[in-house]
Amino acid sequence: MASSNYISKVAIVGAGGNSGRFMTDALLKNGKHTITALTRSDSSAKLPEGVIVKAVDYEKFQTLVDALRGQDALVITLSGHTPKETELQIINAAGEAGVPWILPNEWGPDTANEALVNDLFFFKNKVATRQAITDLGKSSYIAVCTGFWYEQSLAMPAGLGIDFANRAAVLYDDGETVVSTSTLAQLGRAVAALLSLPVKAQGSDAQTCLETYRDQVVYIDSFNVSQKDMLESALRVTGTKQEDWTISRESSHERFSTGMKEIKEGKHSSFPKIMSRVFFADGGGNFASGKATMNALLGLPEESLDEATKLAMEKAMG
Repeated sequence: MASSNYISKVAIVGAGGNSGRFMTDALLKNGKHTITALTRSDSSAKLPEGVIVKAVDYEKFQTLVDALRGQDALVITLSGHTPKETELQIINAAGEAGVPWILPNEWGPDTANEALVNDLFFFKNKVATRQAITDLGKSSYIAVCTGFWYEQSLAMPAGLGIDFANRAAVLYDDGETVVSTSTLAQLGRAVAALLSLPVKAQGSDAQTCLETYRDQVVYIDSFNVSQKDMLESALRVTGTKQEDWTISRESSHERFSTGMKEIKEGKHSSFPKIMSRVFFADGGGNFASGKATMNALLGLPEESLDEATKLAMEKAMG
């Protein structure tokens, strides 16, 4: 544990990935933590100056324990294709090394929503990971749900239905279902601000401490928007009108079912199709409508939808 009431040493697994880079940059900018990145010995990822790099072998438990010893918090941000066993190995090593706080590999839609998890079966691994941390009893977790990453998801035509290159849009159902999304920059800021909270409450403000959120799922977001909102933003960013685009409609349920069938047949490229699950009318994709976000408590800024849409367009157009 940190000698003071604050986290001082943070280890990150996956610091070279999409979300990991934003988290690492935000933590460095914050200037309150010593950052250690755990990387594979054969990794070619280039990490920013100021990050301590420790090479590990995920297959060799002791290398993980040695790298994590003395850390106050562990942030796990790994590819969705990472085997479940790898994250469990890391969690067990964190427990053995005495790491008190873990931010597990969440960073997506609400995995505390049972209906959503039952449909998106691979999210069950995230639930199992949280339970594994609890069962081990050596570390505590704070699981951060963000919704799908806005600029990453919008850049995939098969994901949120907006095709910049061909000026086409597929609206699921009526296109008016609102979902919670976050930019990668907001995700980075959230992690840095969360890990800057005191561990225990100071004075009468019990909300602004990590203890309040021990072993809980918490929420941050950037936008609560529908596909029509995204399309209108795309029109503004591209300087086009709706008549310049080809717009069609598709059932969110049918699209999801087709995507799941194709994935089970081994067509993993169909993953973006099953993102349509968050647009079901049950509200599973809009956690901000019924659950409080940590945005205000963490001091997260309001962002420009059009600026984020522009980033998505640039990514989509290469």
